[in-house]
Amino acid sequence: MKLKTIAVKLHLWLGMATGLVVFIIGITGCLYAFIDELKPIVYQDRLVIEAPEHAQRLPLSMLKDSAQKKLGEAYPLQGAEIPALKNGTVIFRTRKFNEHAFLYSNYIEYYYRVYVNPYTGQVVAIENTKWEFFNVVVNTHIHLLLGHDIGGQIVSWSVLLFVITLITGLILWWPKNKKSAGKRLRFQWKETTKWKRKNYDLHNIAGFYIFIITLVIAITGMVWAFKWFDQKVQWAANGGKEFEKPKTVFSDTTITVTTFSSDSLIAHTCRQFPDATCFVGFPKSAKNPLTLFMDYEHVSEDVSLKYDQHTGKLLEHTTYADKNNGAKIRALNYDIHTGNILDLPGKILAFIASLVAASLPVTGFLIWYGKGGKKNKAKEKP
Repeated sequence: MKLKTIAVKLHLWLGMATGLVVFIIGITGCLYAFIDELKPIVYQDRLVIEAPEHAQRLPLSMLKDSAQKKLGEAYPLQGAEIPALKNGTVIFRTRKFNEHAFLYSNYIEYYYRVYVNPYTGQVVAIENTKWEFFNVVVNTHIHLLLGHDIGGQIVSWSVLLFVITLITGLILWWPKNKKSAGKRLRFQWKETTKWKRKNYDLHNIAGFYIFIITLVIAITGMVWAFKWFDQKVQWAANGGKEFEKPKTVFSDTTITVTTFSSDSLIAHTCRQFPDATCFVGFPKSAKNPLTLFMDYEHVSEDVSLKYDQHTGKLLEHTTYADKNNGAKIRALNYDIHTGNILDLPGKILAFIASLVAASLPVTGFLIWYGKGGKKNKAKEKP
């Protein structure tokens, strides 16, 4: 009983303190759950072009020059996304952050995506990604449309407190015996059931059924939120062992091979991984490597490649299998968080769990308000 008394107070006050943030995180999580399925539909006009039969894509450098000229030299392009599909546009990206800004409008100074037809070099569209719908949704999810320093901290600590709220909620839900358990596992509504009872059941029963999924989503969110938590998770996955971080590789600025072509290297690599989306990271300086990331639907198939930008020498080749257990868990974090690890069924579960999680602060508040109303009425009676 003492444990439940403590749980009641923690559940109430932590729920009240984080309710609004949890509601926002839950709703935006729902909106973002099916981004991979929605974007090709919503942005078909900029993502899909007609691919000429037997035509070859133009060299990436030519496409980059076309995109840079259209966007302007004030926004130097930082990377490119080469789709596996032949009828997809090549997407160039550039962005700049102000980490200490208070509001989102200042936090991202600029963020543009340039969509280019890979067969003609024509710019199909220039997207102001800073205000693109899905990008705004995800930044609301992780920063509340505030800057990283303020919004990130609010969300991080709210998620941590939400985990405690979930656990205390389970303690309060836990039945005394098997007989009373049945009542807490299913909705037993009748025509005469009042809205307060329905609201109470929506909070308790729905909350119980999504407990595990929501807890997993919250914990994976904490991996991003807290460095110390991320380290502890990896440490535990490695059986208490610590691994040194891989050494950073650099291009050799003293050697230049005049016959080397980065365009040929990128095209050759894309042909080696025909089913992957190739993300190209342009070197920031003469000593940085040329980075190619071959992105598959599942993280376990991803491949990271780093080349000397002056010679084309392979400096680093990393697959999922090469990682230690902690790094593997870290690599899976996004797919676990979004439900993508279980494909479409996992995303549906994540959507439902996020929707119910968003409803918990609302139904919880109504329960608290309803009890307060009863007490006030009781006091008014002579």
